[in-house]
Amino acid sequence: MITRSRQVALALTALLTAGAACQARGHEPPPDRPAPSPSAASGASGAAADRSAGAFTLVASGDVLPHDSVIERARFDAGGSGYDFRPVLAGVAPVVSRADLALCHMETVYGADGDYSGYPLFKSPPEVAAGLAATGYDGCSTASNHTLDDGADGVRRTLDALDRAGVRHAGSARTEQEARTVTVLRAGHARVAHLAYTYDTNGRPLPAGQPWAVNLIDEERVLADAATARQAGADVVVVSLHWGTEWQEAPDERQRSLARSLTAARTAGRPDIDLIIGTHAHVPQAYEKVNGTWVVYGMGDQIAGEMTNDAGAPDPRGNQSTIGRFTFAPPARPGARWEVTRAEFVPQLFDIDAGRVVNLNRALAQGAEVRAVRDRIRDVVLGRGAAKDGLVMGE
Repeated sequence: MITRSRQVALALTALLTAGAACQARGHEPPPDRPAPSPSAASGASGAAADRSAGAFTLVASGDVLPHDSVIERARFDAGGSGYDFRPVLAGVAPVVSRADLALCHMETVYGADGDYSGYPLFKSPPEVAAGLAATGYDGCSTASNHTLDDGADGVRRTLDALDRAGVRHAGSARTEQEARTVTVLRAGHARVAHLAYTYDTNGRPLPAGQPWAVNLIDEERVLADAATARQAGADVVVVSLHWGTEWQEAPDERQRSLARSLTAARTAGRPDIDLIIGTHAHVPQAYEKVNGTWVVYGMGDQIAGEMTNDAGAPDPRGNQSTIGRFTFAPPARPGARWEVTRAEFVPQLFDIDAGRVVNLNRALAQGAEVRAVRDRIRDVVLGRGAAKDGLVMGE
C-alpha cells in the first residue's frame, strides 16, 4: 500500500511538465508533441487499420468527488480568485484528449456564489465543468447517490454549467422532455448513446412534481431506454451504472446479476447494450466480459480527498482508480454490432498531497511504491479473468 510520500508528488511534477499543455478543448495534442498516429491514439499496434476502416476509441473514468480539500486546491491553483480544476486533471489529459470519445462520472452537483461544500452534502464549484472540458471529456454521467444533495436547484446548476462548458450529460434532467431525450454523441463516424442510472439518492426523495429528475436503476427501464437509443440511430449503446457495495473490491451479487441480465438482452440477434461502466464503490473493481460484452464493475474515484472506509480508517484505495479504453470497430455486416477489438485499462492515483491525478504507468520511474500501487490495481482489475478475453494494461 502506498504512503503519501513525495515520490508521488515528484512523479506528478514530471507528468504535468510533459502534459499540462494538453488542456485545450478539441482533442488536440500538446504543442510540444507531434500529432499522434492512429495506432498511438488508440494505444494498440495495428489499430491504424481499424481506425482507417472507421473504428473509434472510447475512454471512461471514475467518480469526480471533490471534497473540501480538493476545492481548496483548485482555489489555490486559480491564484485565490475562483477555482481552476485543469491542473488537477492535467496528468491524465494526454489519455483523455486523444480518445475519440471521453466520458467521466460527475458524482456531485454544483453550488453557486461561493456556497461550496464536500462531504456529506456535496456542492462543487461549477468550474469543475470547465476543467473537465479542458481535459478533453465530451460527456459525463450525472446520476449518483449525491445527485439530489441540493435538490432540483443543484441538478439545474450542474447541467447548466456542463452545457456552458460544452460537456454533454446523461442521468439527470431539468425538464421532462430532457429526461426523455437520449444523449447521443459522435465518435468518428459512429453515433454513441450514453445512458446513466443510480441505485439510490441516499434516501432523498425526488423533487416534487419531478419524478424524472434522476434516473434510478431498473432493469426494464434500462433496456427500454437502450431500445429507444437504437431507434434514435445509435450505433453503440453505453450504460453508466452507479452501483455496488462501497469499499468492496469484488462486485456484489446485485452487480453480477444485473450485468448478466443486461448483457443477455438482444433484439434481432444484436445485443441491446455494448458497454457497461460502473462507479460508486470508491475502490477499483474488476473488468469482465459478460455474454460477450465488456462490463467495468467499478472505476474507483478519479478525484477525491482523503477517504475513510467503513471501519473509520483512512483508506488509500479510495484514491485509486482506472480509465477504461475500448476500441470499437464497425460491424462486419449490416445490422451486426460494433465490436470491441481492443480493451485496455490505465491505472491512476489521486495524490492528495499535491491535489493531482497521476497516470501510474507514466510515474513508474519514480519508485517501487508507485509500482506497488499500479500492480495492486492491476490484480484487482484482472481478478475475474479478463486477461483471457484480451484486457491489457495501457499507458
